[in-house]
Amino acid sequence: MTEQTTTSTATDELADFDALAGRYQRELMAHCYRMSGSVQEAEDLVQETFLRAWKASAGFQGRSSVRTWLYKIATNVCLTNLEGRPKRPLPTGLGTADSRVGDALDENTDIPWLEPVPDAAVEVAERDTIRLAFVAALQHLPARQRAVLILRDVLRWSAAETATALDTTTAAVNSALQRAHAQLGERQLTPDDVTPELSSDQQRMLDAYLEAFWRKDVDTIVKLLAFDATWDMPPFTNHYRGAQSIGELISNQCPGGYEDMPMVATTANGQPAFGLYMRQPEGHFEPFHLQVLDVEGERVRHVTAFFDTELFERFGLPSQLPADYRPTLAT
Repeated sequence: MTEQTTTSTATDELADFDALAGRYQRELMAHCYRMSGSVQEAEDLVQETFLRAWKASAGFQGRSSVRTWLYKIATNVCLTNLEGRPKRPLPTGLGTADSRVGDALDENTDIPWLEPVPDAAVEVAERDTIRLAFVAALQHLPARQRAVLILRDVLRWSAAETATALDTTTAAVNSALQRAHAQLGERQLTPDDVTPELSSDQQRMLDAYLEAFWRKDVDTIVKLLAFDATWDMPPFTNHYRGAQSIGELISNQCPGGYEDMPMVATTANGQPAFGLYMRQPEGHFEPFHLQVLDVEGERVRHVTAFFDTELFERFGLPSQLPADYRPTLAT
């Protein structure tokens, strides 16, 4: 394809901006979410990207594909937005000691917590590059290191392409990538840790997990957790380690009882997730928290329970369940 043909194709693509936005919306959403750790911010950043692209479209010279050009704009929009903003952690990333069951719950709504993203809102080539633990690790990197790692390791851009996008040198890009890898290595996370699709055995395990919460069968819940499983629940800073401790937490500090906690399955960050509801005095069920599960083998190794009930609407989950609702249980 000649340079003239490439430029002509790009010009045609830019001519229909509504179609352009529809084509790249979800993958740019994933990019901005990785950078920001916030779904709401990512939505705003994508809109700002398209606005800047529309204003600059007349000057597009075809030196790159339209897709690459949009990613360059989006990355710089994100970097501007992140200036002076605090990082978005999960409770397990605060560096505090594990909590003991019985400790008072410490709610901190001043911390801008990392948010889960519905799978339906994003498009990714590799599911592991959007998983919650990886995005949480990214938030510990300075913004420019974060951008370099995403462009190089997730989007597979060359050092030269990345340097051009960030208006820096290839030496600076390589140095930033090396530092980013060192930090992620400390957390034993890389974008190449591929998470496979759930097996039939894992799906049966998740069915058993749902049923165990409905029955409040704590012994079964503990058996379905990895021995050293972890549990956190923003906006509470408390986090727990060990299947037995988590079982005690659910047994002693979770207000629901037998057939009080139905869960509705969904997906978040390329991982299985459940919207957990709690029975009310009137008999019906209302949103309680959204669990995002990290599964390894046939056990759950980490649960993040997000106590932000506004997430239920974002994930397309019901605003309440009727009193006669019963989850579909495995036979």
